[in-house]
Amino acid sequence: MIRAIIFDLDSCLSAADEVGRQLYDPVFRAIREANHDTLSEKELDEAFADAWRIPFDVVAETHGFSSEMRDAGWREFSNLEIRTPMVGYPDLPAIWELQVQRFLVTSGFRRLQESKVRALGFADRFTAIHIDAIDEPGKKGKQRIFEEILAAHHLSPSEVLVVGDNPDSEIDAGNRLGISTLQILREGVPRGTNANRYIHTLDELTL
Repeated sequence: MIRAIIFDLDSCLSAADEVGRQLYDPVFRAIREANHDTLSEKELDEAFADAWRIPFDVVAETHGFSSEMRDAGWREFSNLEIRTPMVGYPDLPAIWELQVQRFLVTSGFRRLQESKVRALGFADRFTAIHIDAIDEPGKKGKQRIFEEILAAHHLSPSEVLVVGDNPDSEIDAGNRLGISTLQILREGVPRGTNANRYIHTLDELTL
C-alpha cells in the first residue's frame, strides 16, 4: 500500500520555463561571453537546452564547460529569483486528491528553487519540502534525501512512490532504494528506460 509520494518539481509539477525563457537570459549571456570558442554554437545550444531540465553542475560537466564558463553561469544562477506568481501544470489538482503524504524534493540553486515554491503557493500541501542546493556545501543528492525521508517518517520502500522526469536523478535514486518509480513524460522530456511506470499527465497517476 502506497502511503507517500515523493515528487520532483521542474518538468514534473511545473514547467521550468513557466515564467518565460527570458529567465535564463543573464545566465546564457554570461556563459557565451566566457566561452572563448571552447564550445561551438551548436554545442552551446544543446547545453542551454539541457539547462532547463538538468541541474547546472551536471550540465557544465556533461558539456565540457571551461571553469570560466561554469563560474560565469554559476554567479548568474545564484542570483536568479522568481518574483511573479506561478500556477504549475494544469493537472496539479489530481495529486491533491490522493490520500497520501506528499514530499517535494528538488535540486538546483537554493534561491531559485525556494522562489519557485513560494510562487506556486503550495508548500502547505506537502508533508515536507527538501531542496538539494547545489550552491551550498554538503550537497546530499536525492538518494540520501530519500533515505532520510523514509527514516524520519517511518516508511518502508514498498510504501513509497517516486514521481519525476529525470531517469538519471530521482528515478535512479528511487530504484537504488527499492522504491517504485514513475517517470512523467512532459513535453520535451525524453523517455528513460529505468522507471517502473510511465505517464504523460498527473491525471494518469494511480496508486
